[in-house]
Amino acid sequence: MIRTAVFTISSTDVLRSPQTTLPEYAFIGRSNVGKSSLINRLTRQPKLAKTSQKPGKTLLINHFTVNAGAKDAWCLVDLPGYGFAQAGKTQRETLKKMIERYCLLRDALTSLFVLVDARLPLQAIDRDFMNWLGENEVPFAIVFTKADKLGKERLATNIDAYKQQLLEFWEELPPVFVTSAETGLGCDELTAYIEQINSEIQQPSANLG
Repeated sequence: MIRTAVFTISSTDVLRSPQTTLPEYAFIGRSNVGKSSLINRLTRQPKLAKTSQKPGKTLLINHFTVNAGAKDAWCLVDLPGYGFAQAGKTQRETLKKMIERYCLLRDALTSLFVLVDARLPLQAIDRDFMNWLGENEVPFAIVFTKADKLGKERLATNIDAYKQQLLEFWEELPPVFVTSAETGLGCDELTAYIEQINSEIQQPSANLG
């Protein structure tokens, strides 16, 4: 359960990120996928992550501490969105490098949540990024956003088609969540997934005691 969430620091490179022994979960997705809105809904803090109608708002690695000081504390990271078409080539390359370095070099990273718009078919940029994560053995889950924008039948059809397209490249799918920042759909399941992983991480040390 998320009781508190506080901003820690923003950084421009993984090597400038804060040192921590806590498990870290990072959220990423194409620009304007609703990433900051979902983070705010998960933490029940409407202004925790900066939201904007204009894509490309998040340009830094933003760190937050959840349940600070408690046994179930963990870190949440809001990563820059990728694929922002209006950004210049230099900025796109800078963000790409920032994201890749974080994914490959951040020891605390426990899982990445790749956010995709439930209304859209599989986009090449999302497919390529997820394939890159798989090739580099970066653990991740897929999080469909904006589920409230579709009816139940259309939503189910879209997600099933999305999964079938992914299975053309993969033998099995990573964990999948369906969410809405507006209604809170899927937020409890997402939080429970994080808590389950944290519990599994802590279990070996508990057994040693």
